Amino acid sequence: METTCNGSEDPSTVFYLVGTPSLPKSLFLFIFLIFLLIYLPILVGNALILVAVVAEPSLHKPMYFFLINLSALDILSTETTVPEMLLLILVGDHFLSFPACFLQMYLFHGLNCSEAFILVVVAYDCYAAICHPLHYPVHMTPQDNTALAASAWLTALLLPIPAVVKISQMAYNNTVHISHCFCDFLALVQASCSDTTPQTFMGFCITMVVSFLPLLLVLLSYAHILALVLCISSREGRAKAFSTCSSHLLVDDTYYTSIAIAYVAYRADLPLDFHVMGNVVYAILSSTL
Repeated sequence: METTCNGSEDPSTVFYLVGTPSLPKSLFLFIFLIFLLIYLPILVGNALILVAVVAEPSLHKPMYFFLINLSALDILSTETTVPEMLLLILVGDHFLSFPACFLQMYLFHGLNCSEAFILVVVAYDCYAAICHPLHYPVHMTPQDNTALAASAWLTALLLPIPAVVKISQMAYNNTVHISHCFCDFLALVQASCSDTTPQTFMGFCITMVVSFLPLLLVLLSYAHILALVLCISSREGRAKAFSTCSSHLLVDDTYYTSIAIAYVAYRADLPLDFHVMGNVVYAILSSTL
C-alpha cells in the first residue's frame, strides 16, 4: 500500500497495531491465556461489586457509592482495550479504522482520567470521615456524593477532547504503524508525519492535570489523616482509623504504580517491546482496583 502522507481525517487511513514484534509466536497463546485470566476476573469481580452494592441497602453509603463508580470505570476501561489486545494476539487482527482508533484512544484516556478524579473524591471522603466525623453526614449527603462523582466523570471525559481533535487533524500515511497493542496518545503522535511538538506539549500539560494534580490532592488528604491519627492516644483508635483508609491506600498505590511503570517504560532506553508492555501493564493493572 502506498505510504503518502495524507491530510487530516483522511478516510483511507488505517492504523496497524504492531504489538510486540520481538515476541516469539510460540508464546502468543500463553500471553493470550494470561491476559484472558486477568480480563475475566476483572469483569466478573467488578460486576459482582456493582450488583452487591446496588442490591444491599446497608451498603448504600458514600464509600460504597464511590466504589461502584470505580467498578464501573474498571469494566469500561478494560472493555476499551483488552478485547482488541486479545484479538491481536490470538488471530493477528492488527488493523483499526481511523474512527475506531481515535474513539479507543479517547475512551481509554477519558476513563482513566475519571478514575484519577474519583480516587481524589475517595480520599476526600476518607478525610472527612476521620478528620471531621461530626460534620461528615452534613458534608457527604447523597446529593453531594452524586455531584462529586458526576463532576469527576464529566471533567475527565471532556478533558481529552481537545487533544483527540488536534491529533486527528495531523497528517498520517495511508497505513500508520502504531508501536503499541492499542491506540495510545503518544504512540499516535509519534506515528504522524506532521510536526509533533505542539501535541507533545499539550499531552504533557494534560498529564500534569490528570496525574500529578490528583496525586497531590490525594497525598494532602492522607497527610492530614496521618497527622490526626498520630495524635490519637489509644492503639485501638489508631488501628480503626488505619483500617478505614488501608483499602483506599492500596487502590491508590496500584493506580499510581501502574502510571509509574508506563512512564518509565516510555522514558527509559529500552527495546520497543518493553515500551509496549509497560503501557499494557498500565492498561490492565489500573483496572484491577
